[in-house]
Amino acid sequence: MPLLWKPESWSQRLAELEARSGDLKEAPLRRDVRSLGMLLGEVLREQAGEALYKKVEELRQSAIRRREEQAAGSAKEAEERLRQTVLGISALPVEQAYQLSRAFAFYFELINLAETNHRKRRRVSLQLSGDSSTQRGSLRGTLREMKRVGITAAEALNWLQRVFIVPVFTAHPTEIARRSVLFKRRRIGEFLEELDRIPVPDEEISRLQEQLTAEITALWQTDEVRSRRPTVNDEIKMGLDYYDVSIFATLPKLYEEVSAALASEYGLHIDISELPLLLGFGSWIGGDRDGNPYVTPEVTREAIRTARARLLAYYQKQAQLIIDLLTTSAQQLPISDELSQRLHGYLAELRAGTQQIFGARFEFEMYRRFMVCVHARLLKTAGESESDSGSMEAALSALPAYGSAQELLDDLNALRRSLAENEGLRLAKTLIDPFILLVRTFGLHLHTLDVRQHVKLHNKALKETSDWCAGNASTVPQTLSKESADVIEAFRTIAEVKAGCSPEAIRQYVISGAATVEDVLGVLWLARLGGVQVAANGNDPGLMPVPLFESIEDLRNAPEVCRKWWNMPEYRALLATWGNTQEIMLGYSDSNKDGGMMTSTWEIFRAHRALHEVARECGVKLRLFHGRGGTVGRGGGPTHRSIYAQPVGAFEGQIRITEQGEVLNWKYSDVVLAERNLELMIAASLDALARPNALDPKGHQSGILLPEWEAALEEMSDTAFHFYREQIIDDPEVFSYFELATPVAELEHAKISSRPTRRSGRRAFADLRAIPWVFGWTQSRQLVPAWFGVGYAIERYSQKPGAAKLLRAMMAEFPLFIDIIRNVEMAMAKADLGIASLYASLVPDAEMRKRVFSKIETEFHRTHAAALAITGQKELLETNQVLARSIRLRNPYVDPMSLIQVDLLRRKRAGEDTDEINRAIAGTINGISAGLRNTG
Repeated sequence: MPLLWKPESWSQRLAELEARSGDLKEAPLRRDVRSLGMLLGEVLREQAGEALYKKVEELRQSAIRRREEQAAGSAKEAEERLRQTVLGISALPVEQAYQLSRAFAFYFELINLAETNHRKRRRVSLQLSGDSSTQRGSLRGTLREMKRVGITAAEALNWLQRVFIVPVFTAHPTEIARRSVLFKRRRIGEFLEELDRIPVPDEEISRLQEQLTAEITALWQTDEVRSRRPTVNDEIKMGLDYYDVSIFATLPKLYEEVSAALASEYGLHIDISELPLLLGFGSWIGGDRDGNPYVTPEVTREAIRTARARLLAYYQKQAQLIIDLLTTSAQQLPISDELSQRLHGYLAELRAGTQQIFGARFEFEMYRRFMVCVHARLLKTAGESESDSGSMEAALSALPAYGSAQELLDDLNALRRSLAENEGLRLAKTLIDPFILLVRTFGLHLHTLDVRQHVKLHNKALKETSDWCAGNASTVPQTLSKESADVIEAFRTIAEVKAGCSPEAIRQYVISGAATVEDVLGVLWLARLGGVQVAANGNDPGLMPVPLFESIEDLRNAPEVCRKWWNMPEYRALLATWGNTQEIMLGYSDSNKDGGMMTSTWEIFRAHRALHEVARECGVKLRLFHGRGGTVGRGGGPTHRSIYAQPVGAFEGQIRITEQGEVLNWKYSDVVLAERNLELMIAASLDALARPNALDPKGHQSGILLPEWEAALEEMSDTAFHFYREQIIDDPEVFSYFELATPVAELEHAKISSRPTRRSGRRAFADLRAIPWVFGWTQSRQLVPAWFGVGYAIERYSQKPGAAKLLRAMMAEFPLFIDIIRNVEMAMAKADLGIASLYASLVPDAEMRKRVFSKIETEFHRTHAAALAITGQKELLETNQVLARSIRLRNPYVDPMSLIQVDLLRRKRAGEDTDEINRAIAGTINGISAGLRNTG
């Protein structure tokens, strides 16, 4: 095979990297996609045979031509082509259908990797050109805009000091790919990155191309679908992998960029050791009990232990790196008295002399000797012992473990001060500051683990324990139901964890389904029954109850609930121990399922604003926790846009945001991607706080909400809500249609999550979780939760005099409305009613099928027309060609897999319920998820 990545000239390759727009900018992506496709074609021929390869090409070309016919307005020709393709697929043996779906899924894997590499490439390009300040969401761009409108350096630093963002990793919906597949993806990504170097010798290109082919072959020979459901421990490990893959290495680079941005835009020279702490990390994996019986007390303990072990292992590597590199000799420069005393103090604890511990090793290198003591203490903290009995660490094994992160920081800061005082500031910045930053961020626990449970189980436990007294508090009474015993045991586990050296490892308890003051107070009673100290005390931040308001009704009632609760004298005393800070969680997934996309978004906005008003009234510092999913139907969408769209004056700088399993790989699979994602969050938070647009008389999208805009969105939301409830939720036929016209029942066979899809065994809408609700609609290419009701509401409102002009003004200036319409537009671009009609054909009741699908189809066309009218576009995503190109690139591969999935579902429902069929369906689920970049 020729060298696919060899350019005609390396100057041309450099020109591609420097290109700001046009075909030249996109040429590297096209080359990666084309070349990876050719390698996959070679692997398919070799591994599965020429016949399968030809069938793949036949289906792909058919899908492309159908799309072209649709675009040209040849609807009948497109329908006939689709019909012929369906007939061809129905004649395939199950095994061949499975292999075809795998082949298309692999195309997606490679397209996704090519796009990821292009994102990294473009970020490097902007950094090389110095144009990174113009990139949407860049910190430099935000600071430059702040300076332009007159915000001073002191003011800018003050705003930055208020920013604190906590991404919270959750398992559900779980990343559909297996852990072994993720490792292979990363290797392919690394090879692509190596091929981007300029220049690369032919021999090296050949070697990398061969390695890529080998890795693609290994992927083909690997089971992409799990043979068993992942355990919670599997999910814990998958979440922790991202720290080693990117996050540990990303943070120092990110803070260096913050420091450089302040210097370039404001002339402020601040070392990363002096910057405010901008980020923390959280997790639900191993603590989220809501509807997951597999999250046991032992699993929670294991989640804490594993996170701590992962962190301490990295700390040990950092300490060893410093030992290896910090070779300053006392014969050249002295160390500070402070550090000398600390080193001698360690030796005094051991009652051993310097010679006895170190011998002739590091005779004049006091920094290295000190770091060996730190390393020994880290080993002890991790519960490990040095395997080499002759090592210095073994001789120091009697040193105590670190009892807190502050003790470790005290050692590192003493070392830094000594270097700074003795001509070693550059060494301090290079070697010590990154380590200090990590300890400030992660402590000794890595991330906070939230515990979550549903209020129904709390109430049941409270009822059953109403006669429980202190006399028998050390045992769980036999009369308690298993559910209530588990609730009490969960709190005991929390108490046990907090009694260790990192009580901050658990500090929030999330209450699902919270609706009343009593729901919060009940958790306080249960916590105390379980022996948990709720109030903060010393190093223990206590346990804050965090109500999760999920339904539309609960979101509307939340401000008044909080007003009553925050004004209770007993609770005010608790708040005082937490610095008068309270966290509230807003649920995007369930509110969308309950009230539709437009109403969910608007009611969360209104609750957000009202909660801040009540908090100010009550003297409470409010921190909101946004439970956003990856899909539009679950609150997803571009991060910068959603943070900036928060209500003006209703953001204090602190925010927690869920990062769900399916998007972790997209955001954190690489240092460059992780840095960009975290920078987006910081820049958006700074932008939302400082609001430079509002200070510019000619500024756009200032976030200021005009009364007429609010009235318009309130009216449209109300219209959309009643239409969505009437047409979707209150129509029993829709739920029946959903279960038959989507692959939601196959989610269990896909084995992508440890958590059951329903809160109970009942097959009812109320018991179905939001994730499978969105999953079913997404897989069937209907995506109903992301847009239904929006078109009807806009159409009705547009009938008012002057409405069209007002809506266009909102689309130009109102960030929340822009976010709604752009997210609707993105979801509709991924939908396909032609293919959706094939899923609808799975519904045996023809009359019901016609009634439900026709209203979906009618509302789709209405919403499509409304989106184009408001945006002034001729087609969806006209102003976002990057996303439009990505979807166009994927459609010829997604479409055949959808057709295969429909055919397999039809066969299974006709009685062919075999392991082979289930495996093949799971393969299509895997492929469609990769193609649409969403599971649910």
